[in-house]
Amino acid sequence: MYLSALKDLLREHSAKNLGFTLPDGDPIPPDFHVTEVGYVTKNFVDCGGTVRATAACVLQVWNADNDPEHRLTAGKLASILDLARAVLPSDELEVEVEYEGCQISQYPVASSLVDGPTLRFVLASKHTDCLAKEACGLEPSSGSAGGCCG
Repeated sequence: MYLSALKDLLREHSAKNLGFTLPDGDPIPPDFHVTEVGYVTKNFVDCGGTVRATAACVLQVWNADNDPEHRLTAGKLASILDLARAVLPSDELEVEVEYEGCQISQYPVASSLVDGPTLRFVLASKHTDCLAKEACGLEPSSGSAGGCCG
């Protein structure tokens, strides 16, 4: 999901609480905080020698052990994103959520739905891939998309 679409949803449902669902279907506990909004770029060379770049808006989500009644509304996150305009060069960035379950992971925002009083964002898994399959002598369909977590 692009930042522009996320912002539109937050404005449209500003009074609703926010929720996130992990790729395995488990929800992030509802007392989370968004502790950072970042503009993250990655410049790299693939195994075929092509220089590439990616960029994303990353929302760091964190649960405080001592704040079980905390709830973040869509309107509040919209206000936080307004503060982040100083570091976000564009609204046409993919949005990812960084969350620590058993380890720190980043998840792309795949979709959204209104679930009663909650605007819920469904997160997807990220996977590794070879970006230069032809240079490596691989067929375009080869490679693992499941990893160890299926």
